[in-house]
Amino acid sequence: MVSHPLTTTTQRVALVTLGCARNEVDSEELAARLEADGWELVENPADADAVVVNTCGFVEAAKKDSIDTLLSAADLKGAHGPRAVVAVGCLAERYGAELAASLPEADAVLGFDDYPDVAARLRAIVAGEVHEAHTPRDRRTLMPISPVDRDAATVTIPGHGSNDDDSLIAHAPASGPRVLRRRLDDSPVAPLKLASGCDRRCAFCAIPRFRGSFVSRRPTDVVAEARWLAQQGVRELVLVSENSTSYGKDLGDLHLLETLLPELAAVEGVERVRLSYLQPAEMRPDLVKVLTSTAGVAPYFDLSFQHASPSVLRRMRRFGGTEAFLELIAAIRARSPEAGIRSNVIVGFPGETDADVTELERFLTEARLDAVGVFGYSDEDGTEAASYGEKIEPSVIMDRVARLTDLVEELTAQRAEDRIGERIRVLLESRDGDEGEGRAAHQAPEVDGSTRVHRLTLQHAVGGFVDAIVTGTEGVDLVADVADVADVVDVAGGSA
Repeated sequence: MVSHPLTTTTQRVALVTLGCARNEVDSEELAARLEADGWELVENPADADAVVVNTCGFVEAAKKDSIDTLLSAADLKGAHGPRAVVAVGCLAERYGAELAASLPEADAVLGFDDYPDVAARLRAIVAGEVHEAHTPRDRRTLMPISPVDRDAATVTIPGHGSNDDDSLIAHAPASGPRVLRRRLDDSPVAPLKLASGCDRRCAFCAIPRFRGSFVSRRPTDVVAEARWLAQQGVRELVLVSENSTSYGKDLGDLHLLETLLPELAAVEGVERVRLSYLQPAEMRPDLVKVLTSTAGVAPYFDLSFQHASPSVLRRMRRFGGTEAFLELIAAIRARSPEAGIRSNVIVGFPGETDADVTELERFLTEARLDAVGVFGYSDEDGTEAASYGEKIEPSVIMDRVARLTDLVEELTAQRAEDRIGERIRVLLESRDGDEGEGRAAHQAPEVDGSTRVHRLTLQHAVGGFVDAIVTGTEGVDLVADVADVADVVDVAGGSA
């Protein structure tokens, strides 16, 4: 550990991460920057000199959770607790000085542009200096309009950090990949950022305003980080971004993802690569082929449908509809019948009619998706849809959410039952005796179901993969037995 020249004792920091897997990557970059500058990372906020809360600012519920977490951390301050509580992340970037003024319990609000100097900023805040929060701006204006011109832009993009700074290189390994990231857990699964930002203009979404225009990470950086993660014991990589299907367009090759996926699957130690955040309108046959035929790449499709009624989708500034979506699903299952397909849908969008909801129900019934998140629409600051008329009454939205949720629970349970008898490969994440919990190829962390595996043996360790046969279901969750268990010795040491 290298001490900062301005301090005589090591200061401790706790990082609390909220929101999506993209935020997890950002937190681990912040952790690397802080540790390289002499901060000691601790898990318990009560043991820290500073608590940094990486907030989520996507929808109202996430904002509330972020505020509650900041307030809880502030309650710990005192003679033996943290001296400072600092907000970073999407909520902090989105609201800046407004958040700082409305939440005096937080000692500072840092935006994305503060990330390269986060260690110095935090040290000053702990010392009692007042940090002036930024005035938010539309981060899309910081980048050239043309995607291919963005590579030369000098804009801070969380999760895209490099070790160009000599002070950070000094703390990197003497050999192997040099990655600006410090793992905050020992899970065998880790998110890996492909890109940041989005060029789409969905009427309900504010993310591009505070995350900026779409920017791909270079393939060499992505592969180097994948190798580093494998060295840390990661066996499954979850590729994340705001829109993975656009990967490479700003690097001059819209088919770069088809080349990158096999390269990542070939990284020593990595046994499964999972791609997330796909736009249906940008799916292409070659990408479907790679996702359904490449060894080590999960046949998994996280497709952002959002609705199925063409009229609602057009008001959302999106494309497609029931028939186009069903054709895409049919094309996927023609190549890989066992492929996992999940999505999210929004009900109660301004102008949505009963007929539109019926159309969405028809799509979901015919699509037979593995997992579906159902969300009720709410106005978001700075979005086009917030200015729309024909708003749906909150009580009606709640009724539609309940109605769709009931349907989805029934349909996804039926889809799970279709897998009985299927041979699956499960990443084991916990075990108790001869029983364990993990995920098959169609089950992503956090958002999908899981698989309970029976008849584990001594050879089946947490963090490893288990071949199993599905024997039952519990809603979307699967129950399975280890495959070919008669050929091995059971955990009790007797014949299986």
